[in-house]
This record gives sequence, structure tokens and C-alpha cells, in this order.
Amino acid sequence: MTKLATSPYLSVQDTTRALRSGELSSEALVESQLARIARLDPQLHAFVEVYTHEARRTAHALDELRRSGVDLGPLHGVTVAIKDLFHIKGHYLQAGSVARPAQLSEITATVVDRLRAAGAIIIGKTHTVEFAFGGWGTNATMGTPWNPWDMKLHRVPGGSSSGSAVAVAAGLSCAALGTDTGGSVRIPAGLCGLVGLKTTHGLVSRHGLMELCPTHDTVGPITRTVADAALLLDAIAGPDPQDPASAAAPMRRVLPHLDKDVRGLRVWVLPRTEREGVEPEVLALYDRALRKLVELGMQPVERALPQSLADSMRIAGQLMSAEGYANLGELFEQNLKFDPHVRRRILLGRDIGAAKYIALLKERDQARRDMLAALENIDVLFLPTNAISAIPVSAVDELATPLSRFGRFANLLDLCSVAVPAGLSPQGLPVSVQFVGGPLQEPLIMRAAQAYERGTPWHTAVPPGLK
Repeated sequence: MTKLATSPYLSVQDTTRALRSGELSSEALVESQLARIARLDPQLHAFVEVYTHEARRTAHALDELRRSGVDLGPLHGVTVAIKDLFHIKGHYLQAGSVARPAQLSEITATVVDRLRAAGAIIIGKTHTVEFAFGGWGTNATMGTPWNPWDMKLHRVPGGSSSGSAVAVAAGLSCAALGTDTGGSVRIPAGLCGLVGLKTTHGLVSRHGLMELCPTHDTVGPITRTVADAALLLDAIAGPDPQDPASAAAPMRRVLPHLDKDVRGLRVWVLPRTEREGVEPEVLALYDRALRKLVELGMQPVERALPQSLADSMRIAGQLMSAEGYANLGELFEQNLKFDPHVRRRILLGRDIGAAKYIALLKERDQARRDMLAALENIDVLFLPTNAISAIPVSAVDELATPLSRFGRFANLLDLCSVAVPAGLSPQGLPVSVQFVGGPLQEPLIMRAAQAYERGTPWHTAVPPGLK
């Protein structure tokens, strides 16, 4: 095998090319990643469970199929890690919680079935914030995954899809699946130097997903490149009668649209009123990224947001607590061992009655209408992904939400968004930007994101010293 084919940091597309050319086998890929998991995951803590025997059997079967001339699809022989919020029949689901015994799943989530149908190997389940309610990536009862960009100091990985991002960033899996309710795919992707896609609500089925906030919950991939995210999206998106929100999802492919011209795209830039409170190094790299967009022929537009990010955070946070309590309140009222910070967030919903909840939904609907009107002459909204880079776990203030500032509004307003690497801070930590668009505008935002990615080297950066 060539040096390229043995790299733990291959993109999905490079991996599939190596598999199809015979430079790499699925069995060799799985054995390499299993060995890497055994060596690194005791510190990284990305995985809840590694499906060692199943992954080996599947890899062997997929290699045999390829030798016989059968190709299952674009993910044939590629490994994908799954956030421990999805049911996989015959495997346990804990949802980041030790409050009750792990649940043996009797069904498989639609997205997992679709990944398998496209040829993916499910390598294991990854850690999450308890019941996915938190942006730092911390978990007081099951342990917090370790951001691989600093192996000497335990820094936050971002949440709630913490383990999924760590697994991909450390080369333990080719790609991963996460969920985004208030930034939970984009936040960890941004802090770990990866691409994270927040999909339009209903585009990807949530059947088989343990819900937190049904009005905001979305499913999306975490990958190394924008094209990889499109590849996974094309595999998992589409209508599913088992999820009413996805029953009318469009049948389409995003990947073929990525190479279209971006010159002339109108880009709504971060308003000056929203720059306050963002780390100076994040703003500096954001401004550098904006200059690159101009070089690529995109046209910046400066205007105020119809609703401040702070107001969006307030409404979204209350809806998350209200619906989180409706789904999980009975459990959290019991005297069980919970992450105390998650318990506090859930129990806040106890005081949000029906009238208040309906008023919040009305505020949300009005804010969505205002944003859609504001986007009529705009192609993409361009923002930082996170206001800060990864801080030490010991410095986390669980009452503060700086990582949700640029995340929640997209879920509240039912926008789509893709986060991409934008450089490294003076401390050598990843900084990220996001391209945001209206509902079902994934082909447009990912086209702009890929143009930026191709004009910069940051998607090729890997954690230093992690061999």
C-alpha cells in the first residue's frame, strides 16, 4: 500500500478511491483503525462501544463483494462512527447517561440503515453530552472526550456530538454522524478542525433517534471535507414515512452541485453589532476568511440581522428546555445519577407552561418569517462557527453559553449551515467559519464552502504530535 493509503487522515473520497483501486482493503482499514482506537482512545474517550467483531466481519464481506464485482455505493468499505443517540438493533443505547440501564435497541435508525445500504461499516458508538443537552461537550457522569488538538491539556471537544468529532479528528473513523439541536454538530466540528453540516429540519430522517427538542433536532455528518459531508448527506437524506417531519423531504443529490461557479454570490457578513464578545483571534481569522471569499468573486453585504443572536439564543434555549422536559422530565424528576448541569437545563422547562410555550412558538414563527424575507436577495450568511477556541475543561463555566452564540439561531429559524476550518489560533487550536442558508439550500451553502475550502489549506491540518 502507498503512504497515502495508510494515512489515518484520509478523506472519505480518498479512502474510496484507494479501496476501488486496490491500494487499500476494507479489512486493512478497519484493522488499522481498531489498533489506533486501542492505542489512543483510553485518553481520547471518543467511543462508548467499539463494534470490533462486527466491523471485521462487515469489512471482510465488503471486500469479497468488491472482488466479485459488486459495489454497494459511494461508501463501500468506509467506516462511520455513530453518536450514541441513535438506535442500532442488537446494540445498546445510553444517550450519555448512567441514570438508567443501557437500552438494548430493537430497531435501527433510518440513517444507519441508509449508511449501511451505501456500503458503510459502522465502527462503533461515540460519547455525547447526557441526552445531547450541552455545547461544551462535557459529561460529568460518563466522562468528557479529549480534544485531540492538545494531548497535554484536557480541552473541551465541543458538544453535544463530542465523541463523533474526536473520533474523526484523531483518525479513528473516516466520518461520523451527529445531531444538531443548537449547534451540536457544528460546535465540535469547529473546535476539532473538521466540517460539520447542520441540515434543514426534516431533510434527514430522525426515526430511531432519541429526541431532545423535536422542533430543533436535526441529523448531520462530521467529516474532513465539504465533499465528504455532501457524500454522506446524499446517502442519508430523503423522505421517510417513519418520520412525519421527513415524509416530504426532497429526493436529490448535493455532491454534483459543489463545483458550480461562486462568482457573484452575495454574502451577508457578520454585523458589527454582533462582533462584541468574540475572541480577537477568532475575529481576525474570520476577517481573513472573508477576504478569501472576496478573492473568489463573492460580494459581501453588510446589514443588521432582523433579530439579534442573543434574542435567538433566548427563545431557542427556552424551547429546548420546554421540549426537553416534556420528553425527559419524568426521568429527571427521579433521584438518579444525572449530570447536574444537564439536569438543571432540563428542569428549567418545568416552569414553562402551555401559554408560555405557545408564545415562544409564535416568536419563533415571526423570527423565521423575518429572516426568510431578509434572505430574499442574499445567497449565504457568513459567520464564525464559535466565538472562542477550545478552552481547558477545568475552565468551563456551565452557566455560560459562548459556544451556542452562533449555533442556536440556525436551528430556531430552520436554516441550514456548514462549518469549515478557517485556521489555527496563536495557541494552535482550530478556528471555524460557517456558511448559512435558507431551508433546503444545502447545495448552495456547500458550494460556497467548498470553494473556500479549496482556496485554503486548513482542511488538511491535523492534530500535532498525534501519530
